[in-house]
Amino acid sequence: MRKLNRLLLAVSMVLSIVGISGAQERFDSTFLFRFVQGKDMFYVPWNGNGAELERLLLCVERNRTEILEGLIPVYVDGYCTSQATEGENLAMAKIRSNRVKSELILRGGITESCFVTHNHASEGDFVTVRIVVPMTRTEELSTEEPASVAEPEPGPSDVSSEPAVPPVEESAAVLPAPDRTGGSFSLRANLLRWATLTPDIGLEWRISRTWAVTVNGSWTSWSWDNATRRYALWEVAPEVRCYLGEKRAWYVGAMFKTGAFNYKLSDTGKQGDLIGGGITAGYQLRLNKALSLDFSLGLGYLNADYEKYEVIDGVRVRRSNETKGWWGPVNAGITLKWNLF
Repeated sequence: MRKLNRLLLAVSMVLSIVGISGAQERFDSTFLFRFVQGKDMFYVPWNGNGAELERLLLCVERNRTEILEGLIPVYVDGYCTSQATEGENLAMAKIRSNRVKSELILRGGITESCFVTHNHASEGDFVTVRIVVPMTRTEELSTEEPASVAEPEPGPSDVSSEPAVPPVEESAAVLPAPDRTGGSFSLRANLLRWATLTPDIGLEWRISRTWAVTVNGSWTSWSWDNATRRYALWEVAPEVRCYLGEKRAWYVGAMFKTGAFNYKLSDTGKQGDLIGGGITAGYQLRLNKALSLDFSLGLGYLNADYEKYEVIDGVRVRRSNETKGWWGPVNAGITLKWNLF
């Protein structure tokens, strides 16, 4: 199928060079937007996408009335081959198409009804937008503003009835290598911890769309009432996650936790170490391109070895040593997540 597409594209280009395209009654223009393999974000400044988007918005602006009236449809085709299954590829292609259409709706002033959308689990990682303008309309634009019909920038153009698909060799030359071993990094801050005056910060390494590793650390040290009351602790909690669903918003994971504490909220204080872990689950609510809220809960087991003490005349006096275990909630969070890259 790819060989056939290349052959059709080559024949069409030859025909356009020798002047056959001049006899057509319509002017066919295709715009291509490239995506990083394995990701659905539309990076506008990346890999020529910005210049291509400006060309497309100019074309939309000059034909907006006809587009809104349904006389000139806007064909959007999404492509993806970087996922494991055909279903995942189609889902990714759909998201990518919607990203491009959102830019046209917000910046171009058109509506969803103006689009004819198809998504494909083939060819590569890109989205094409194709607008077929009647030749008479193109000639009018040329008369009004000659500069507007200058030769388009180097890129895909389609003079046949099928959307242009860049040859595999061309895509391989400009697209980065598949992003399968490295992913995005994010800063994390558990707002529930901060609400208890316990600074908390962490990192998330999104290894792929499905797998991620997080680690959060907390530390605080407070004393009051002439140092007879104390609240101090530190904790480190690494976690491995598996993201689920089409949008990869839900997740399950396994967490480990270790730390130390010193609480003296009454006459008797407790100081010791804790260790444990459990199963986690949660949901990430995306706020914008950079920020998300991560709602999480962990269930499992914690073990604490500690000593009880009292402070007499400024001297800490140990009373006993104890060990306790706990089954139940071991972690909870409403975490603000900031994508670094």
